[in-house]
Amino acid sequence: MGNRILIVDDAAFMRMMIKDILTKNGFEVVGEAQDGAQAVEKYEELSPDLVTMDITMPEMDGITALKKIREKDPAAKVIMCSAMGQQAMVIDAIQAGAKDFIVKPFQAERVIEAVQKVLE
Repeated sequence: MGNRILIVDDAAFMRMMIKDILTKNGFEVVGEAQDGAQAVEKYEELSPDLVTMDITMPEMDGITALKKIREKDPAAKVIMCSAMGQQAMVIDAIQAGAKDFIVKPFQAERVIEAVQKVLE
């Protein structure tokens, strides 16, 4: 079962929260990145089964990083994470190839549901 996950968020607290939710539910977090540029590097290095990607980050935003990852790996599975009120960005993300999105603040059930759905 593919369950190696890369977590991308500029907030360490958010990465910690997602990591906690995922590891408690049997997923393996293989890496973390704090901006889009780092996410692209880590994706190439780790080849995770799934990426959770924050949209709003310094250096390179999540949508740009998503596009770069999908250029290199069209089969990449990425779930976008966004704060409330970023619907336009979520639509951009889906059009750019995101498989799903979860809204902050995270609810554990929703995170697990999205991850399981995308990994199936």
